[in-house]
Amino acid sequence: MPHIPATEIVFSHLPRSLALEAAIQRRVEHLSQFCPDLHTCRVVVEPVQRHTHQGRPYEVRLDVTLNGQELVANRSRHEDVYVALRDAFGGMTRQLEDAVRRRRAGPHYRDTLRGQA
Repeated sequence: MPHIPATEIVFSHLPRSLALEAAIQRRVEHLSQFCPDLHTCRVVVEPVQRHTHQGRPYEVRLDVTLNGQELVANRSRHEDVYVALRDAFGGMTRQLEDAVRRRRAGPHYRDTLRGQA
């Protein structure tokens, strides 16, 4: 069973949503399946302050810590909060994949890049 990181979910200027919390927890569990080194995960969901007659977009910010490193996905905005959530976690998945790839390659990866320059 994978280690589930300590997760903090913050609804800023929004009422708490059990359905949204459950969706966030599922996505955090998915992240921890392929990157077991996750220590903490902080998710902030808030409406973007905008004066318009159209629907207010939501912003999802995601901060993850793993062994000595902090990753942030904070550019996910959409009028559908679940789409913003999907985009934030998609961006974080790509960052974690890169971090895992760099770690597996070890110091030889950086030396190879220097030799190509």
